[in-house]
Order: sequence, then structure tokens, then C-alpha cells
Amino acid sequence: MDSSHASLMLAMVERINLGLIVLDQDLKVRYWNELVSQCSGKSLAQAEGHAFISVFPEADNEYFHQVINQASGQDELNSLSWEKGYSLIQLPFRPPEEKVMPVQSWQLFPFVSEDRKVHYALVLQRDTDRVDTAKPCPAEPSAGATREVAQKHLIEQLEKANNQLLQSEKMAAIGQLAAGVAHEINNPIGYVSSNLKTLTGYVKDLLRIIDSVDQAGDITELKQLKQSLEYEYIRSDVEDLIAESEDGLGRVKKIITALKDFSHIDEEEFRLADLHRGIDTTLNVVKSELKYKAEVVKEYGDLPEVECISSQINQVIMNLLVNAAHAIEEFGCITLRTGVEETWVWIEVEDTGKGMDPSLLNRIYEPFFTTKPVGRGTGLGLSLSYNIVQKHHGRIQVFSEVGRGTRFRVWLPAQQPATSDASKEIGV
Repeated sequence: MDSSHASLMLAMVERINLGLIVLDQDLKVRYWNELVSQCSGKSLAQAEGHAFISVFPEADNEYFHQVINQASGQDELNSLSWEKGYSLIQLPFRPPEEKVMPVQSWQLFPFVSEDRKVHYALVLQRDTDRVDTAKPCPAEPSAGATREVAQKHLIEQLEKANNQLLQSEKMAAIGQLAAGVAHEINNPIGYVSSNLKTLTGYVKDLLRIIDSVDQAGDITELKQLKQSLEYEYIRSDVEDLIAESEDGLGRVKKIITALKDFSHIDEEEFRLADLHRGIDTTLNVVKSELKYKAEVVKEYGDLPEVECISSQINQVIMNLLVNAAHAIEEFGCITLRTGVEETWVWIEVEDTGKGMDPSLLNRIYEPFFTTKPVGRGTGLGLSLSYNIVQKHHGRIQVFSEVGRGTRFRVWLPAQQPATSDASKEIGV
């Protein structure tokens, strides 16, 4: 497992609704996740390196040592499940979202670390996650079956955490753009509102002229009234005001349509999509982020429709565009290119920003890693973009030179493969 995958797994472990404690071969605490800290009222910093039974004295009992001996004496690394009705450690506290103190079901299994030393993983769960108290308890499962159930449950929890992380990053990205989008909408709405006030005054003057037709003694009086109310100016200005207002409302409609096309919140299925339309939609959404930082140049190739989840690809493009804008310190250029090679299509985003040090390139997809100033980035954009591209059986390439800029190229299959064989390396 490379460092980016390890960091992603650690981030997910901190989000799942399971307590996880890792012990070394001497049964000293090496790690536990935030849920254990919340439920025990003890911090990892206080416990790390100390014997498990000194941190939780109640665990110093015959049954726990029996389970440890049984685990360490096995030829294969099988998991050992809890004893029905038996709580291993006392958890006086509870997570904020829990209404009752979690009662443990627990499971212990050994594993071998990279340095070939045996460690033990202790997984704590609420009984409600494991058994239905309204039904009779079934016979205790075998070690292998228990491990399979636990692994399946853990995978489901990790998948749920990953989806939550993906949605959180999308909302964070939209939040960063909200002020700019609001400005883009407020600007045309402002002059449409101003135009309506002017038109209101013009309509009152025109109605006075119309009403005077029945009251005027002769045509001369009407001409004098028209001249005093500047009828000729009103007539020409009304046409300009209406045209300008229509243009402003058209701009608002364009922004709203772009946001709607960009989002596709309920879209989770692969469908054929026009990538150029998705890129243009995304450009409209991030326009406020780009217009003061860079000129955008489009060099589109001839692309077929691509089988993808368009909203997720739009998010990848948005992340790359926003990162490109942030990399440009004054004013520069962002170039968008597309092309096709055999059954693969590619999208490229290149900026004339400050570039990245080569030593950082192998870390840019790590969750929460960012080169941006504090408060300007979540550190999740490229990590989740990488996951989205992997989900589409594609890949991302990056080329960067300090002081010259950065170029990201996203490769996607035109059609999703029926088997994993089609997701092999791209020869470029």
C-alpha cells in the first residue's frame, strides 16, 4: 500500500462508527481512533506506548489473556470474537450522536506489520450493530466466518465514509465558489433592477402624454408636452433599457443552467456525455475564480461521447481549474486541451503558475496534503479527483516545473470496460 492509500485509509478509519485499538506484540497501545477517545475519555497521547491493561485495568482478566494466547498460538491469523454478554473495557463516555453508552461487541485479530512483527487489532462495536436483541442469539460463528462478517461490515463502513468525504469536498468546493457566483448573479440583477426603476418613470411620462390626447385643446399643446417630457429621448432610451435588461436576465439564466448542469446531484450512473459541454459548464461555474487571475484558452480536439458520470468529471475539471488559478500569483494563462488516442480520450489543464517542486509530486494525491496557504484549500481536491478518475478506469498524469507552471492530463476510456482487463496502463 503506498503512502497516499495509507493516508486515505487512516482518514476513513477516523470517520467510521467503530472503535479501533492497535496493540503491539507486547500488548502496548500503538494507536486508537477518535471514537475510542470519545467513549473512554482518554487521549491517545496519554495511552500510546503504555500497556493496554494499565490503560484499561478491567481488561486484566483471565478471559482476555486466554484470547491473546489463543490468537498468538494459531498457525493462521484468524480473528477471535467476543464472548456473549462480556464487555472487555469500560466506556464511561459516549459520542455526541449516541443517546446511550455503546455496549461493546468486540473482536480481536492478529496481523503482521511491514517490519514483520505481529500486532493485534481490537475492534469495538455497539451490540446493536452486531445483533438484534429481539431475536434469540445464534450459535457463535467460527473464527473464519466471524472475520469475514467483520471485514464485510468494515468495508461497508469505509465505503460510507468515502462517500461522505466525497460529498463533503464537493460542498466545500461549491462553498468556495458561492461568493463569486453570487457576485456574477448580483451584477446583472442590479442593473436590471435599476433599469426597471427608470422604466417606471418613463411609463408615467408616456401615460401623461397619452392622457393629454383627450384634454388638449390643439396639437400644439401636445407637442409642447412631448417636448417638455423629452419624449424622443425616452423613446430611444426605453429600447436600450429593455435590451440591456434582457441581456442581464439571460446571463442569470446561463449561470443557473450551468450550476444545474454542473451539479446533477442524483446522477450516479454511467451515461454517454459530451465532455466539451461539461467543461464549458464548469467554466461558467468557476468564472468568478478565473477572470481576475488568468486568460482561459480552449484548444479542443474532436471527441466522441464518453461513458462517464458527468457530474463527477465536472468536479475533477473544477478542482484542476481552481488549483490552476490559485497557482498563478498575478495574472497568467490557463489552457484547456482535449484529444483522443484510439479508445481513450484526454483532458488537459495547463497553467503558467509557480509550478511544484519535484519532491512534492508523489504526495499531491494524499488526503489533506496541500501546498496552499492555511484556509485556502481543504487538501482533498486532488485526492478525490484521483479517486473519481480511478472509478472511471482512467488515470491522471502531472507535469510541473518550478517557475514555469503545471500541466495535468486526465485519461478516460471512451467506454467503460466490461472487465478489469480494459483498465490496463495507457501507452503514452
